Amino acid sequence: MIVIVALNSMPMKIYDLFEDHGLAIKVDKGNYIFREDERAENIFFVRSGAIQISKETESGKELTIRICGTDAIIGENSIFCKTRYHATTAKALEPTHLLALHTDTFEFLLSENPPLLMEYLKWLQVENLKHQSRLRDLVLNGKKGALFSTLIRLANTYGDFRSNNDVFINFPLTNTEIANLCATSREMINRMLNDLKNQNIITFNKSYITIHDLQFLKDNIACENCPLNICRID
Repeated sequence: MIVIVALNSMPMKIYDLFEDHGLAIKVDKGNYIFREDERAENIFFVRSGAIQISKETESGKELTIRICGTDAIIGENSIFCKTRYHATTAKALEPTHLLALHTDTFEFLLSENPPLLMEYLKWLQVENLKHQSRLRDLVLNGKKGALFSTLIRLANTYGDFRSNNDVFINFPLTNTEIANLCATSREMINRMLNDLKNQNIITFNKSYITIHDLQFLKDNIACENCPLNICRID
C-alpha cells in the first residue's frame, strides 16, 4: 500500500461535510474517477488510497500534475465555477475509498457557513501555491531542473530519511511515470537518472529510488527551501 502523509490536510469541519452528506464509493486500481472534459458533478474527499491527477497535452502527451492520497480533495476546481467540466483526469493507483459530494450541495453548505467557507479558501490558496511552485520549476529550470525538483518533492512527500543522509522514496514509480511528472520524454529521464546514478547521487532498485545527496539536487536548482507543505508532489 502507498502511504501519503498530508501536511496540509483539509480542516476537520470540511471533512465533516463529506461525512454527513457524502456518498461512500470504492474505486479499484487502474479505474478512473473522472476524465478530462467530462461533466463535473461531484467533488471527492479521499479516505484512503492514491490517485494520479493528469492532463493530456495537445500533442497527446500525458502530464501528471499531482499524486494525492488520504485527506486530499479532488475535483475542487469545479466549485463556484460556471464551467462545470473537469480540466484533468483522475485515476486510482491502488484500491481507493472516496466520499463524493454533489458540487451544488457543497457550494450551498459553504455559502451557509461563511467561517467554513473562509477555511476552505485558505486551504485552497495553499494548494494553488503548491501547484504554482511546481509549474514554476518545470518551466524555469529546464529538463534537468524539472527532474531535480521532482525528486526533491517526492522526497518531501514520500521520503523515508535514513542514516548517512539517505532518503528512500517509498513510492514505486517507473521511468515513464517520472517522465510524465517532469513533462519530458522517458528517454531523457533514463539518461538523467543514469547520470545521477553514476555520480552516486541516487541509486534505484526496481521502481524505488534512494537519494544519497539531496543537497546536491537543491544546490543545482538554487532551491529556495519552500515550506514542506508547498514543496510536495501531492
